[in-house]
Amino acid sequence: MDHNVRVLFVCLGNICRSPMAEAVMRKLVAEKGLEERIAVDSAGTGDWHIGREPHEGTRGVLDAHGITYVGMKARQVIPQDAADFHYIVCMDRKNLKDAHEMMESALGQQAAGKLFTFMELIPGRGVPDVPDPYYEGNFDYVYELVDEGCHALLDKIKADMGWS
Repeated sequence: MDHNVRVLFVCLGNICRSPMAEAVMRKLVAEKGLEERIAVDSAGTGDWHIGREPHEGTRGVLDAHGITYVGMKARQVIPQDAADFHYIVCMDRKNLKDAHEMMESALGQQAAGKLFTFMELIPGRGVPDVPDPYYEGNFDYVYELVDEGCHALLDKIKADMGWS
């Protein structure tokens, strides 16, 4: 299946924020009938959770909203992601910096506009980063941000691609 658009969400360990965003975005894409056009994935800048399912807090919030995460396993960002994804959405500024460094060799001139922070999608919220619920325990608040931001991202993709 060849997708027109590939989206990658990036956080630190790929067990809380980025898999939450992946699951929410997949649901939105499916609701709009765009599964053939948009592929969604997530990854972490750290390597200590590779192969693990999403954090229990993330799973709980997704379950409460009827959003599936079946088959999702943590993986680490790799340089090839720079070429494979059109939108690389980092959950905070530190992960933006780290992801850029991890993909720098493969990014070349493609970097402009491809990597950005999640909160750039919803600037009206007035916070620069999606807080890490692994440390904060605020999974419901993170879900609110993720849901709002994923709607904004889908609107951005549709506008960028000229889809109605």
